Amino acid sequence: MADTMLQIKDLYVNYGGICAVQGVNLSIERGSIVTLVGANGAGKSSIIRSIAGLNREVKGDILFSRKRGDAPESILGLRPENMVRRGISLSPEGRRILPHLTVEENLSLGAYSRNDRDGIEEDREKVYALFPRLKERSWQKGGTLSGGEQQMLAVGRALMSRPDLIMLDEPSLGLAPLLVKEIFAIITRIHETGVTVLLVEQNAYAALSVADYAYILEVGRIALEGTGRELLSNPQVRSAYLGG
Repeated sequence: MADTMLQIKDLYVNYGGICAVQGVNLSIERGSIVTLVGANGAGKSSIIRSIAGLNREVKGDILFSRKRGDAPESILGLRPENMVRRGISLSPEGRRILPHLTVEENLSLGAYSRNDRDGIEEDREKVYALFPRLKERSWQKGGTLSGGEQQMLAVGRALMSRPDLIMLDEPSLGLAPLLVKEIFAIITRIHETGVTVLLVEQNAYAALSVADYAYILEVGRIALEGTGRELLSNPQVRSAYLGG
């Protein structure tokens, strides 16, 4: 039986006079990997920024149910820190780590909404188990890390709030192919721990390969949707996003 964690209803997002998202409806099942695929400007990041509470000019509704069996509640209009407390975290496009703080300090900031010291330490060790290179560099300044290591730190920081839903915005952007493969392997491992994943990606093949369900966005609207496997074999998707 389906268990919907998050549902978006008739979402519109505006930036000034520009409508970046136009009447989008989508849902995310608990325990799944869902991906949003599309070109630059398609509205992918606008959707997840709205879920995170970072967009103010938003119409429609966003419903979220943190635990199985809970009635979904509207979270539209909540501030970003309240989204984190409800179990939603975001690893943003461009990583946005704090370059003058150490790896350890960046991770600690990800747990700012928590006061369970033992649990925080436990989760830090889980992040280090996922990303051994971060443990080796725990006292190194974030700005001195490589691009791939900074991306690992951004994902690790998002995990430190112990989210039920983690949103990853372009995690492979600017990374070498070997690192892209590593990042997607880690996304799969995060999912295997029971965390629901919403993934925004321009790398359509990699994203669809790991996705349980996917939405193709074009100019602020959903053009196609289906399982990752269905869309990988869809001629329209293959032509537009997978190089034929």
